[in-house]
Amino acid sequence: MTKTITLLDGGMGQELVRRSGVAPTPLWSARVMLDNPQLAENLHVDFIKAGARVIALNNYTATPARLARDADVSLFAPIHAAAIKAAHAARDKAGADGVQIAGCLPPIMASYKPELAPDAEDCLAQYRALVDIQKPGIDLIMCETIATIREAVAAVTASREAGLKTVISFTLDDNAPDCLRSGETLADAIASVSPLGVHAVTVNCSMPETVSRAMPGLAAAFPVTGGYANGFQSVDALEAGGTVSGLKTRKDLTPQAYAKYAEDWIDAGAAIIGGCCAVGTEHIAALRELIEAKDLTVTGF
Repeated sequence: MTKTITLLDGGMGQELVRRSGVAPTPLWSARVMLDNPQLAENLHVDFIKAGARVIALNNYTATPARLARDADVSLFAPIHAAAIKAAHAARDKAGADGVQIAGCLPPIMASYKPELAPDAEDCLAQYRALVDIQKPGIDLIMCETIATIREAVAAVTASREAGLKTVISFTLDDNAPDCLRSGETLADAIASVSPLGVHAVTVNCSMPETVSRAMPGLAAAFPVTGGYANGFQSVDALEAGGTVSGLKTRKDLTPQAYAKYAEDWIDAGAAIIGGCCAVGTEHIAALRELIEAKDLTVTGF
């Protein structure tokens, strides 16, 4: 049987900041959905043309809690409506059969800051609100950059309550790839979501070296797994409520270099690959070429 590889898109945020030419705000790329949604539509098209068969809504920072802290909660509905519209328009414009649109359930308060995660009840309430507003316009949900078990359980629960195919993706400690950034073990995290009907368990927004070190154990622990790394030198400079202006992109992570890491992930058992922050369209095109060179089939979920 021919093995299939699900090819995701890459990171929206850094590229949209670059294309906009506007200084980043705490809302990061979600601000684009209010000021210039055409940029997001165009980038979705570019990822599809590069080979992605799953594109994610550009709504990562638009949680109720983050909007209340960094902008205004009244922006919740407009941002999500614009994100859904842009993704659908891009899929129609690209004319690519089989491209799926993924909703996004991000960390409630901030990336890489597990200590700021609300309690389980608050997490579940906010994830339910996020699922409700995205559900009419998506094919599946991706819970991304999750750094705590309680956020993982809440996100998967909210998505599965709505009957959506659900992928959970954990961000790992780059100094301890067997642990989430909370210090909880990846093994415990997988065990916590496995009974909830999750379709796949992946790791994202960690260094590609970290994903490589984690992948063998991940693939052994769950039937459908994968990874999509970031291209940052370090994430230490990102503060809750701050901007991405202090984050630096690696110079060595060319599309070919990134594809080499992804080949290691596939060889270790990954069935899902793509890119996260600072991983662009050329990287996704290199992943498509890798999949084809290995005589595998590119697919969605």
